[in-house]
Amino acid sequence: MSDSVSEAEVPPQAPAGGPAQEAAEPEEDPAAPAPLYVARTSTGNADVDAQLDRLADADHLATDGHVAVYEDVHGGLRDALTALDARPGLPAPPTSYDRRS
Repeated sequence: MSDSVSEAEVPPQAPAGGPAQEAAEPEEDPAAPAPLYVARTSTGNADVDAQLDRLADADHLATDGHVAVYEDVHGGLRDALTALDARPGLPAPPTSYDRRS
């Protein structure tokens, strides 16, 4: 029995800085989209919460795609506020004076 290892049993090694090393270390692109992980708290209004959840879509887009998401969310929030104003509320209190001139 021999302690020596034949050349056929030794796995080939790539030279330092070669393709094997480059494949092992992925390059990070600082301009790539990255989630902000901003915590969103529920408002209790389903329409508003849906719009706030929609903001998470911008996390996966390049910055030039953020504008479309922000405009969509802005429009949705405006619609939610308009719907709040349109809901029938309590009737107006009666006036205590006579409107005769």
